[in-house]
Amino acid sequence: MNALDKDPTGDLAVVRYGDGEITVLRPGRFVLCAVSGKRVPLEDLKYWNPALQEAYAGPAEALERWRQLNP
Repeated sequence: MNALDKDPTGDLAVVRYGDGEITVLRPGRFVLCAVSGKRVPLEDLKYWNPALQEAYAGPAEALERWRQLNP
């Protein structure tokens, strides 16, 4: 791989999700939504589950995961 090649995961951040805060373990520009697989820019990340260590793209995805876990 050279400098001109695109690495699809090159900007993927590794994050630890806490109660009301996140800790970036490996810098990046985005995380992946656990439900939809969408890229969520770190600056837009507002929904996550600290118990499951999952990020969600928005309230609809967070609700969908809650419904999956609470039938």
